[in-house]
Amino acid sequence: MVAVGPVIDALVGAVGAITMATVALPVIGFTSAGITAGSSAASMMSVTAVTSRGGVVAGSMVSVLQSAGAAGLSLAAKAAVAVVGGSVGTGVGRALRRP
Repeated sequence: MVAVGPVIDALVGAVGAITMATVALPVIGFTSAGITAGSSAASMMSVTAVTSRGGVVAGSMVSVLQSAGAAGLSLAAKAAVAVVGGSVGTGVGRALRRP
C-alpha cells in the first residue's frame, strides 16, 4: 500500500513550483513585452552582455528566462519544474514528519 502523505507532498510541491515559476518570471522582469527596465532581469541581462562582450548569447540563462517570460513555460519546462518541485515537496514533508 502506498502512503498518501508523500504523494500529497509531491503534488503540492509540483503544483507550487509551477505556480511560482509562472508568477516569479514577470515579478523579476521577464515579461511578454520584454525585459522590464530597472528590474532584476535587466541587471542580469546587463551582466550577461558585459560578460559575453556585447550581447546575450542564445541558450544563456537570460535568454532562456526571457523566452519563458515571453511565451510561457513549455510543456517540457513545466515537467522539469514539476519534478524538481515534487522532489522538494517530498523532502520537506519527510523532514517535517520526523520526530
